[in-house]
Amino acid sequence: QVQLVESGGGLVQAGGSLRLSCAASGRTISSYAMGWFRQAPGKEREFVGTITRTGGRYYADSVKGRFTIARDNAKNTVYLQMNNLKPEDTAVYFCAAKADLYYSSSYYYTGADYDYWGQGTQVTVSS
Repeated sequence: QVQLVESGGGLVQAGGSLRLSCAASGRTISSYAMGWFRQAPGKEREFVGTITRTGGRYYADSVKGRFTIARDNAKNTVYLQMNNLKPEDTAVYFCAAKADLYYSSSYYYTGADYDYWGQGTQVTVSS
């Protein structure tokens, strides 16, 4: 079992930055691909980005060039650096973990791919 806890959300003005953290416990994240998703009010959950065990990254077009995912296996933590935030980035942000025993180079961008989820952290971007 992996427990995931997101933090770092808050209220920020458009154009600002936030860094979200996802702290894992129970197992080391070095054996997992990690992903970030978000859900805005009245909308379905959507993919934001993912990072493989070997550090490969893949992002949704809506955040490419503005968001960066990083992982620190020693700290058992994944980060989402969000720059140049826009009001449409307002959502609850979730991190997720997918067990990956074979160092896959595949990118996992659907929620059903993931085994564990955090409770989410609210990000609100004012215009």
